[in-house]
Order: sequence, then structure tokens, then C-alpha cells
Amino acid sequence: MLNVEEHILKATNASDILNKESVQELWSGYGEIIRYFLQNGEHSSVIVKYIRFPEEGKHPRGWNTTLSHERKLHSYKVEMRWYEDYAPRLNDMCKVPQCLHKHEENDELLIILEDLDASGFNKRIHHDDSTIRIAKQCLRWLAGFHSEFMNTDSHGLWASGTYWHLATRPDELKRMRNIDLKSYASGIDERLSSAKFQTFVHGDAKLANFCFGEGENIAAVDFQYVGKGCGMKDVAYLISSCFYENECIEYEDELLDYYFSQLELVIDKHINFQLLKNEWSQLYKYAWADFYRFLDGWSPGHWKMHNYSRAIVDEVIDELKRTS
Repeated sequence: MLNVEEHILKATNASDILNKESVQELWSGYGEIIRYFLQNGEHSSVIVKYIRFPEEGKHPRGWNTTLSHERKLHSYKVEMRWYEDYAPRLNDMCKVPQCLHKHEENDELLIILEDLDASGFNKRIHHDDSTIRIAKQCLRWLAGFHSEFMNTDSHGLWASGTYWHLATRPDELKRMRNIDLKSYASGIDERLSSAKFQTFVHGDAKLANFCFGEGENIAAVDFQYVGKGCGMKDVAYLISSCFYENECIEYEDELLDYYFSQLELVIDKHINFQLLKNEWSQLYKYAWADFYRFLDGWSPGHWKMHNYSRAIVDEVIDELKRTS
């Protein structure tokens, strides 16, 4: 068993560990995120993501399969690779925690990260408290992130980012109740994966994975499902995590306009932004329908499966029927 405290002291040059507190359990019993308080050294506290593979899965919805285990295992290795090879490229516009140390040994993985709370990003926003200003802060972060990794090789990451990607979710596909959507699932995936403009997607860019500081300062965490993809996957998923049905209808145009305005400010000037905007604007509804496809098989009746979502799905299916 890993000596976690020994790794922490060595990585931070601290003289002692004063205390620790649990931040949260990892999904399906795969370990824990812990905050350690340190004496002396370079950091007053650090966040430790300690992954231990369980002997028997504890998935809250019963998805305890070999495929599920392999997906989670790969996701943690992707996150380690992300912090090593790609995270250092990001600037303050899309802040992420600094990785201080990582270690893999048998069935245990350890990632020691900067404590964003201690760095001034100590505010979390609950879904019910979300506002259009908060959503725009997150969209600005995503615009910077997508700009930085536009047309970048995703070596070591997911070939197709997001935790709900079709190829990694055959069990959920089998369980789908919406048979019409099920028959067009591969067509939706193909539209997204064949987009000319590809970047990295965060892959789990929900409101809960953003940390807020003073003013417009914002950071993001949880990079287990980062990989190649159309940026609209992140945008649609983010908006779905911030708002209920009526707000999605009311704010859709304003939020998409804001995202693209921020992306235009930072995008490489050698990229034809208007072509990118035209393509991705058309793919927003496909990204939303793609996530709805996952929910239909994973958690029928989920609160995000509202009339706004269903209308988008119907529109996408009708379009695919006309063009296939």
C-alpha cells in the first residue's frame, strides 16, 4: 500500500502533515480526494487524488462491469498524462491546478495537486444558484481551453473526449428506451467526430467542476475524460448543468453568442473563425442530442431530459432522416 504522506512531504518539502480532511469519495468507490494541511514547505495545503481500485464495484446505478472498470482505469491514466504533458500550456484565462507530483504503483495511483481553495478559488456554485453571469464565466474558460488545443494531437488522452462517448457506452446504448434516437446514435456521433475543426474537450465540464475566485477568476478541475472532440460537447453539457428547461430556452442564443465572441478573441488568427463558428453552431444541437442519448440509457427520467432537450433531439433526428 502506498505511503501517501511520504509522497506528499517529498513533493512539497513540508516538514510535517498537520491535519487532513476528506473532500469527496471518488465515483464507484475508486478512492478519495483529500486535503492535507502542511507545516512549513512550499504549500500550506495540497489536494490529493488517491485512486485505489476496489475489489467489488460500488456504482450507484449498478454499472459494475469489466468495461466500466477498464473505462475508469483508463480515465485516471489519462488524467495523469494530461497534467504531465498538456496542463502546463494553459494560462490564467483557463486556470487549472498545478500538478506537484504523480505516482503509479500496482492498483494505486496518486496525484498531488495545488489546493485551489488556498490559491483563492474557494467558491463553488450550486446548480440552483447558477446565473447567466456564472455560465458566461465558465464559457469564457472553455473558449480559452478550446482555443489552446485547436487541431492538437491528443496522444495519451481519449481519442474521443467526454465520459459519455458512444464507443465507450455499449451497455447504455442497449438499454435505451428512445428507439428512434438509438437508431441514429451512430449518425450523431459521426457528425461530431467528422467535424473539420477539432480541439480538446474537457469531457466533464459541468458547473460542479469549476472553482470561482474574486471577480472573474475561475479554474477547472477533473480531467479524467479530456480528449479530442468538437467544442460544442463541452458547451452543451455546461449549459445543461447550469439551467433548467425554461432558462435553456431563454438563454441559448445569448450564451452561444458569448462563447463564440470569447473564442474569436483568442483563436489562432491562421484559423478561419467564421468557418469554425458556422460549423460548430450547427453542431450544438448534435452535441446536446449526443448527451441525451447517454442519459436515455443510463438514467431514464433524469432531470435534464426535459422538453427543451427532447425538442433538440427531435430536430436532430428529423435532420438526419432528411440527409441520410
